[in-house]
Amino acid sequence: MKSMTGYGKGRVEKDGTVVHVELRAVNHRFLDIHVKLPASFLSMEEAVRNAVKQELERGHIDISVMIDGDGFLKKRVDIDWDLTDQYIHQWKKLKSHYDLTGEMTIDMVSKLDDVFSVKETKENTSYIKPVLDEAMFAALRALNKMRSLEGERIWTDLQARVRAMRALLKRMEVRRPAFIKEYRDRIKQRVEEFSREFIDPEESQLLKEIAILSEKGDVTEELTRMDSHLLQVERLLNEKGAVGRRLDFMIQEMHREVNTIGSKSNDSALLEIVIQWKNELEKMKEQVQNVE
Repeated sequence: MKSMTGYGKGRVEKDGTVVHVELRAVNHRFLDIHVKLPASFLSMEEAVRNAVKQELERGHIDISVMIDGDGFLKKRVDIDWDLTDQYIHQWKKLKSHYDLTGEMTIDMVSKLDDVFSVKETKENTSYIKPVLDEAMFAALRALNKMRSLEGERIWTDLQARVRAMRALLKRMEVRRPAFIKEYRDRIKQRVEEFSREFIDPEESQLLKEIAILSEKGDVTEELTRMDSHLLQVERLLNEKGAVGRRLDFMIQEMHREVNTIGSKSNDSALLEIVIQWKNELEKMKEQVQNVE
């Protein structure tokens, strides 16, 4: 079991070029990948996404890639010859018009705006791909390590919650027969008080009505389904891979059963168990929201 939150970084240096990769992961229903790459390397975005997809199944993943150094960029000085010709031509006209003396020097030309420009040109960027792959692998390994450690803590907590819910289920099963008997006795007592006479066992129709009312307070089916849900949760907790969405579904199902039990129970002891059950389920839900 792994958490969906975590952080990982990787750094690889080769031939004067350093590739930094940072990964930040938070909760998300699906796998949502956002990549930030230098403009010169946008063509590598798909490879970055595929590397993440091979390792992660759920979560919002922010990927930041930084590439430093001169190993892949060369600087070139260019001269704007047309602009320089215009400068010199205009300088000569100015000199002639005002009958000026002196000559234009290289020092003067070098200080003219936009005569020289420095440009960066990409040189053999293909070798960056394996370096980027190595940095991605290191970052993903660090991210997965953090997610696994957090996942272990969540797993331990969920196991404790399941044990607590098992204990509550046992208490409810122990209480159920006495509750049913008390419920039926109360119904019978109220009917007797209303009719002001003892109910003849031969009056089957009235007894059937009593039986129907008593069945409404029976939570046997809900308890059976709750036991089944807990078994499925226990199996999921011991599975490999992404189980977060299935765990979330099972918790929703258990919430439904607990609400039904609560609506059927007219017993303070059972209602107290229902409240404790809901409390455990809420804590489980919070944890499961962070499970991959």
